[in-house]
Amino acid sequence: MKLIRNAFSPTCLIVSVLLLVYTLYRSEIIWSGGKRDYYAIYYIISLILIIFSIITFYINEKIKTYLIITLSSITFALYLVEGYTAFYGNIGVWQLVKKMKLYKEQTGKQYDTRPILKVYEDLKDNNESIIFTIPPTYYEEKKMYSLSGISNAETIACNENGYYSFYKSDRYGFNNPDNEWDKKDIEFLLIGDSFIHGKCVNRPHDITSVLRTLSKKSALNLGYKGTGPLVQYAILREYLRPGVKYILWFYFENSDINDLEAELKSQILLNYIKDPHFTQNLAFKQNVIDELAKKEMKRIIEHDKSIKFIKLYRVRTLIKRKIDLILSKEFKIQTEFKEILKQANNLAIKNNSKLYFVYLPNYARYKLNYNDPNYQPVKKIIDEMNIPFIDIHKEVFEKEKKPLELFPFKYIGHYTVEGYRKISEKIYQIIEK
Repeated sequence: MKLIRNAFSPTCLIVSVLLLVYTLYRSEIIWSGGKRDYYAIYYIISLILIIFSIITFYINEKIKTYLIITLSSITFALYLVEGYTAFYGNIGVWQLVKKMKLYKEQTGKQYDTRPILKVYEDLKDNNESIIFTIPPTYYEEKKMYSLSGISNAETIACNENGYYSFYKSDRYGFNNPDNEWDKKDIEFLLIGDSFIHGKCVNRPHDITSVLRTLSKKSALNLGYKGTGPLVQYAILREYLRPGVKYILWFYFENSDINDLEAELKSQILLNYIKDPHFTQNLAFKQNVIDELAKKEMKRIIEHDKSIKFIKLYRVRTLIKRKIDLILSKEFKIQTEFKEILKQANNLAIKNNSKLYFVYLPNYARYKLNYNDPNYQPVKKIIDEMNIPFIDIHKEVFEKEKKPLELFPFKYIGHYTVEGYRKISEKIYQIIEK
């Protein structure tokens, strides 16, 4: 223990200084100062740790021993959680056990507990073109912000219902049968995040597919996971085509505003608001998007196997989500949000389309009696622009005796097949009445 005590303070100081240097490298060299707001917290943590390390040189041996034991225990616990979430996702042990039991009872099958990268490794030997979803990404070397995924590829989506969902991406990397793009008239065009993307169900159970079935007409899904309002508007600008009757803009409470705050820091994305003629011509650059997305996928695979674990990536993500939910960020970007919806509505009118705004509720609303403080400001903005507002909480979930049953095994996640079906039916009923 004496040897450990003697090495403790110098080790803490070296690690703290290295963290500060790494933060400087990421912030000022990799991102050229473009993400200083993001890295500000790491600057603060680094400086606090340096001060703490210096103080430890002057504390007595007994206190230092207790400090070593406490920090070692906390570090061990954090990496234990990180290791667990790397394999089983962001659910508790007992939740997973219960999910496995329920899935076995309901289907007679075993719950697939593999992480997505293990699924990818298991399948790639027989299908070299298999991929997993890559969120829209800014590529520094090409000065381009992609807005979709890899095209014409069998894609691993996610698992919340006991099985992994898959889809064959279309010519632009979205979740559609490719021939939908050949249709002259499109009844519905959907834009949104992962809930519209179709996570975590297979076709024909996603919202777009259900609307396609109900209407017996064409429908295009331009939803993609990890996107917020600005990226979604950019997607409309790049991929909207004539002949679309209804544009359905889906807004997911709690996360969309957080996503927008991050998106507003991208100069490329800001160009879509500032310049009505700006375009990246992404519909003609799918080969470039595919190439860069495959490089990103490779980087994720290599990064996930080593660096993510060391950096406690999943633990930090869990903590951030909890803080965001508890604090419920004040709606400080009403002006930007309003401008995006205003321009989206004008784009719809110019295209002879009708824009609908669909509000999707969060799991926490029913599990924790959570009320989104941004609901009224968002609704006021939409009402002022005379855009039809479809509140899925009031139209669907509030009318359910057990609304949690519309989430996988009543746990946090996206909606179930039944949940997507009921939402789709209500939307179709409201629009076509």
